[in-house]
Amino acid sequence: MKHLILSLIFISSLYSYELNWINNYDTALELAKKENKDVYLFIGADNCRFCERFKDWTLSKKEVIDTLKEDYILLYLNRDHHKIPKHFVTQGVPRHYFLTGHGKIIHEDAGSREPSGFYDILDEVELKKD
Repeated sequence: MKHLILSLIFISSLYSYELNWINNYDTALELAKKENKDVYLFIGADNCRFCERFKDWTLSKKEVIDTLKEDYILLYLNRDHHKIPKHFVTQGVPRHYFLTGHGKIIHEDAGSREPSGFYDILDEVELKKD
């Protein structure tokens, strides 16, 4: 049991390190402006099986990670622990928001997506930017 717990801690620390999530809305916007990037806001919750599924199926894939890191500042807000601005919907997680560096919503979506479905969302975001 001890080895299982240590393995889970190690795996979760690798996951967090790989994606470099920011957990503060204002900090993410400041960094987005500085790096001339948009923001990907992922809102989740404790005990959310769909959030965990999305993390395991999609956010663990190298190609998804590389795409997100290249184009976005990554912001994760847990509705059970973090301060979330009131204009974001926090019911029905996971929720996905794509924002400009000034906080304007480019696109919003909800639900767990497999990588191909998530790429469809990213394509839609790009179309809305033009």
